[in-house]
Amino acid sequence: MALIALGLNHLCAPVALRERAAFSTDDTVGALGDLVAQPGVREAVILSTCNRTELYCNVDSGAESSPFEWLHRHQQLHGANIDEFLYRHTEADAVRHLFRVATGLESMVLGEPQILGQVKGAYNMARDARTLDAPLERLFQNTFSVAKRVRSDTSIGTNPVSVAFTAVRLAERVFTDLANACVLLVGAGETIELAARHLTAANVQRLIVANRTLDNAQALAGRFGGYAIALSDLERHLAEADIVISSTAAREPVIGREMVARAIAARRSRPMFLVDLAVPRDIETEVAKLPNVFLYSIDDLREVIDENLRSRQQAAVEAEAMIELSVEHFMTWWRALELNNPIASIRRNAEASRDEALAKARNLLARGKSADQALEFLAHTLTNKLVHAPSANLRAAALRGDSDLLQAAERLFDSPARETESR
Repeated sequence: MALIALGLNHLCAPVALRERAAFSTDDTVGALGDLVAQPGVREAVILSTCNRTELYCNVDSGAESSPFEWLHRHQQLHGANIDEFLYRHTEADAVRHLFRVATGLESMVLGEPQILGQVKGAYNMARDARTLDAPLERLFQNTFSVAKRVRSDTSIGTNPVSVAFTAVRLAERVFTDLANACVLLVGAGETIELAARHLTAANVQRLIVANRTLDNAQALAGRFGGYAIALSDLERHLAEADIVISSTAAREPVIGREMVARAIAARRSRPMFLVDLAVPRDIETEVAKLPNVFLYSIDDLREVIDENLRSRQQAAVEAEAMIELSVEHFMTWWRALELNNPIASIRRNAEASRDEALAKARNLLARGKSADQALEFLAHTLTNKLVHAPSANLRAAALRGDSDLLQAAERLFDSPARETESR
């Protein structure tokens, strides 16, 4: 078995590629089933957020490339040069990466708390899809425990900062007094709810919430003193907005260039500030070319976010030490699991020997040897490979007088024959 973490994130891949690799919530369960149906893939979890798409898999030895090939094919990433941006971690490195992700050490905002909930959501979807077994189940339970300890025993969560908070901070730079601004929130998920909380704390008086499901928009707007509209009515209200913050799960943009152009004309060229926190993006990139329009994507928030890192650096060092200890503990369990399952190791070695001998036999046929010659070579070679290691070890056991091993071997190989004879 082999543990693999495979993916791309905001640190290594632009948003244009991340949105192509992203999975929607509706697509993930079906994708999980398809992924574990690939040769050699035993277990799988898919984590897809605005900043990352990652696969966590337990695969058979020799199947390490299956998750990458599946991701490329399933998400139709041909021509994307994805291998240039993709990271792959195995064994302890994969465990360490998951622990770092869940504790917020890999987040755009160091230590942000949202990611742990997203990791739990990915785990729950995999559990519902029945793509978890003991190894990944244990890994994710350890992950939640590590993240909890890091958050409670260090100051990494002090002065919580999120992408939503950063978007509001950026808006404050453009509009000195947010109390006089009209803010349009597009979506009704956790990110938009966080934005609404921060906007309310900044004394925003006019808040509009647009969502595909009007009931969800009304519920969110009601908690923060705003009013709700259906997403289909977005264009009718867009001209009212000084600030637009969008984060939906739509696969295509919900705000287009022409829509914004008409809104700016209706505003008589008063500026409009837009922040797109969604991946895939909610706002067409061409919107940024319009006069009096200021469009920021999630990648553009990095400069503002960097200002909030200093106070968390020492906490991150403490968190790294806790993670290293937890990685060591998990890998001790993982290695013991392998040792306690020698059948898997025996099968892997036998299959490797078979494949090697078969390839050589096929090569003989390709060079013009007869089928009988190829079969004789295959039988002779495979027999030698399968009995070589046991024979050598038994000879060594005999020389050193290891009667326990010799008796165990006798029981292993002779018992079925004797049992047959006794019948």
